Amino acid sequence: MKVAFLYNHEAGHQVRHSAVVIPQLIARYPEIEVTVLATSDALLETVRGICGPDVRCRFLKLDIPAWHKPLARLLDPVLPFSRLDHLYSNRTLFSRFDAVIVTEGTSLFLRKLPGLEHLKILRIDHGAGDRSIGFTPSFGGNDLVLFAGPKLRDRFLRLGYLRPNQIAVVGYPKFDTVDIPAARQRKFFADDKPVVVYNPHPEPRLSSWYDMGLDVLEFFYHSKDYNLIFAPHVMLFKRKVHMTVEGMTVRVRKPLPEKYAKCPHMLIDTGSPASFDMTYTLAADIYLGDVSSQVYEFLVEPRPCIFLNAHGARWQDDINYAFWHFGPVVSDIPSLERALRDAPQDHARYRPLQEKAIADTFDLQPTPSSVRAADAIGKFLTATGSSRP
Repeated sequence: MKVAFLYNHEAGHQVRHSAVVIPQLIARYPEIEVTVLATSDALLETVRGICGPDVRCRFLKLDIPAWHKPLARLLDPVLPFSRLDHLYSNRTLFSRFDAVIVTEGTSLFLRKLPGLEHLKILRIDHGAGDRSIGFTPSFGGNDLVLFAGPKLRDRFLRLGYLRPNQIAVVGYPKFDTVDIPAARQRKFFADDKPVVVYNPHPEPRLSSWYDMGLDVLEFFYHSKDYNLIFAPHVMLFKRKVHMTVEGMTVRVRKPLPEKYAKCPHMLIDTGSPASFDMTYTLAADIYLGDVSSQVYEFLVEPRPCIFLNAHGARWQDDINYAFWHFGPVVSDIPSLERALRDAPQDHARYRPLQEKAIADTFDLQPTPSSVRAADAIGKFLTATGSSRP
């Protein structure tokens, strides 16, 4: 059996969700030959760092034809052109594998390419949020989807997008890459003022950044009561223009004034690995965000949350905003100031909801999630066998 772990993205935020599974799969299923495919040297190095120096697999960098690259530079700011082109231009390579392990949905484009009818696609889903974009019929194009917990499994079954034999609940492999107790002890500021992490999403319809973000940063710039870590979703500052097919919305990202980076009680990080490896979410005392699923990683240890409703959402009975029940929802700076002030005493009434949601979102067991994921993949591939031409 020949299996590829594919990393086809501009950023590295999806790598920890699956790379930690690679050494477990190799150790437990030696009959499976593993190759890592990535579209940049940075992604390859990130995977190597998680797998360790002694992992027994090949690492290959994917590329696109040189004459495609000017077009890619033109289209990538608004479309996933390079992601699709890396799949199309390497279709002969993909035909040599029995299965590919992915973390996102663009890879289903492989289904449309001739010569790949035999290729099985297994998805280790990245994140564990509630937004509608994470629950689409396209998931049914995967042969197997590995979910973090019963919340995701049950919603997909209710929707009818997946069959029970297409689902494995394995926990959250990303947690296996983090020393959570040690990360909770990290300090980024000289004093002991409460640390707030502001984590806006790039989604142009739903993010707080476009309409409230600079007001939020200005509030903390003048605050004498809080330290702030500004750690947006890594893709927010990867592109200048953001668009979504949901509602056909296009927004231009506002620039970030330099003064915030020079403020001693503000830490600004628009895309280093610390912005997505749980460094900041674990070090913070209060989560401030909008629609990012990183709130669930923050709540691996329940703490106060505040959510910014900058788009006038009627969220109370909407399952896509289930996580907004974990703390107060505000839509202006005066309300944010009150929510921050009241956060310590208000948290008592939100904590039970947080704990219940975390248990439903992450099925964590004594066996590490990466081992459970490796077993789910290994057993599935062993049962289905090779069908390469």
